[in-house]
Amino acid sequence: MNAVPSPYDAVPDVPGFEPTHVVPKDGLSTWAAPDTSVPTEPMDPLLPVRLLTRRGDWGQVLCSNGWAAWVDARLLVTLPESPPPADAPMARTADARRLLARVEEALGRYREAVEELAAGRMDGETFQRTTHGLRVGAVVEGEAVWLYDAEHDRWCYCDGTTMTTFAAPEPAPQSLPPEPAPSSLPPEAAPPEPTRLDSPASGPPPTRLGDA
Repeated sequence: MNAVPSPYDAVPDVPGFEPTHVVPKDGLSTWAAPDTSVPTEPMDPLLPVRLLTRRGDWGQVLCSNGWAAWVDARLLVTLPESPPPADAPMARTADARRLLARVEEALGRYREAVEELAAGRMDGETFQRTTHGLRVGAVVEGEAVWLYDAEHDRWCYCDGTTMTTFAAPEPAPQSLPPEPAPSSLPPEAAPPEPTRLDSPASGPPPTRLGDA
């Protein structure tokens, strides 16, 4: 049986991929179509995605590896279209190196826990406890870096050592899109492969440092 496609498949990044949103801190369920009958691989917290289209509360998102799926678009955290202009007032003047160090430390802690789990020195329950509360996100595009500030629950744009508050998550609604009519597919039918798009919107490809 073929494996279910994943947003983390090791394939080359889509040329021109540019994220418009990130997955919320609790992760995100996905579906192969804009209904709840065919669930697919869930997305990890703070994964950068590009919103391609909306159908009511549903949204089709694209990952950097070309994997696409439908999600509850109300839960996505919006990223700005472009960095703030140079003459825009800075929300904070803190040195960006402090946030870079915190992001690096959080990612390092997660990697250490993964190594312990892979080596058999940690069980799944201990791994869950060890990584509980860890939140880290980064998108790099040349000299521009977008970093997730877990302490203040926001995204920051960094250009060198300066840092600007960039986006903060809106309160997430409690309900998912309404349940559709029962599917005509038999229960034993294999779920269809989520759409893989070959020509996403143009733009410079960011480098994903890591998500946890």
